[in-house]
Amino acid sequence: MSETIMNGENRLRVNNVRKMRGFIAFAAGMAGLLFGLDIGVISGALPFITTHFDLTSRLQEWVVSAMMFGAALGAISTGWISFRLGRKTSLMSGATLFILGSLGSAFAPNVQVLLISRVLLGFAVGIASYVAPLYLSEMAAKEDRGKLISMYQMMVTIGILAAFLSDTAFSYSGNWRMMLGVISIPAFLLMVSVFGLPDSPRWLASKGMFVKAKEILCKLSTTDDEAEAELAEINESLRVKQEGWGLFKSNKNVRRAVYLGMLLQAMQQFTGMNVILYYAPQIFKSAGFANTEQQMIATVICGLTNVLATLIAMKTVDKSGRKPILKVGFAGIAFGTFLLGVCLYMINAGFNAGWISFVAVLMTLFTITSFAMSAGPVVWILCSEIQPLKSRDFGVACSTTTNWIVNMIIGATFLTLINSFGIAVTFWIYTVLNISFVVLTILLIPETKGISLEQIEKNLMDGKPLKDIGV
Repeated sequence: MSETIMNGENRLRVNNVRKMRGFIAFAAGMAGLLFGLDIGVISGALPFITTHFDLTSRLQEWVVSAMMFGAALGAISTGWISFRLGRKTSLMSGATLFILGSLGSAFAPNVQVLLISRVLLGFAVGIASYVAPLYLSEMAAKEDRGKLISMYQMMVTIGILAAFLSDTAFSYSGNWRMMLGVISIPAFLLMVSVFGLPDSPRWLASKGMFVKAKEILCKLSTTDDEAEAELAEINESLRVKQEGWGLFKSNKNVRRAVYLGMLLQAMQQFTGMNVILYYAPQIFKSAGFANTEQQMIATVICGLTNVLATLIAMKTVDKSGRKPILKVGFAGIAFGTFLLGVCLYMINAGFNAGWISFVAVLMTLFTITSFAMSAGPVVWILCSEIQPLKSRDFGVACSTTTNWIVNMIIGATFLTLINSFGIAVTFWIYTVLNISFVVLTILLIPETKGISLEQIEKNLMDGKPLKDIGV
């Protein structure tokens, strides 16, 4: 009888643990969805905002890049916020800013208020891009950690696709305010969800709140022994004090790792992928798609391609390795942007054959696929793998901030490049950059597949060339 009761209690506990982990995955996934929504929504809204406020090319760039400026600020400050206030409070702050930023954008009476609201949204994105994966990594079971973090990245691409679909639906009426304001709905759901989240046991332990940390671990573990063992591991890992800035100043090998992470993020952004996401309707207009409906449908196809290609990366990155995928990806992006430039050049020169527009769309999708299956996810993986343990937080913060700063530069210069050199030459500039990234990958980027983080760190500290630290 007692054994039956015990088995029933065990099943109940397992079910409760499963529900709690599922709820955590849902809430953190909502942060990823909002991240993607904010990245994707501006592409469809921008043409209507431009008409409403009579924006110049420079102001259009500011509207796009204001979010990336806010995200850079968020990435710089979120490490401190997350350390001081905890992961849960940080996510709550992000949800609040998502709501304020989206509603502020929707009701903006002038472009100045719109820019301020976009900066607030960017700050929220900066929080989400840092805290949500960190929270998932600290809350997930060891065997599910990689899957859950990959799921977060997938939710970002789904958010981009959802933004494109939403933009298409509202494009028939030209209601750009609804395009921007609808983001407040999932932001509100995130805020409500965060209320029910437990805080990270690792963060609680780092603040000396061991009893509360154990209580949460018991809710996340199927047995008390498992919770005790997890708490012991957390305490052991906390003995390694983060000394990022000090090590950066004093150790050249730490500097090499930080600079490599920053280079990887710059390479990812200078592929030109986000240009396609931010300015997709304008690109398709240049490719011969005259009406808004055609441009928005083509944009939705881009978002769907992005999601499906990310699935390819999730399936291959641990089998094929990081370096081969990056080389193939950068080469594919170079090929796609070159032929896209050729098509746009022919259209601008007066060639009106329908096949040219078809090839332009095909090359846009090929470029997106090449990025989403390579540099998109692989750069984030490498940036977390190459940093030494004692300076990992500092190194990842530097590379993440670089990502958003370069992202801002890309968004703030694309239309200027088009006006100065033409759209075809602009894409050929990205072609040259991607060819150089293939060379940099061969010369500098290590292969880290199947190598322990400890071995990578040892090779780095022994002074091995960067391309060999994964050997």
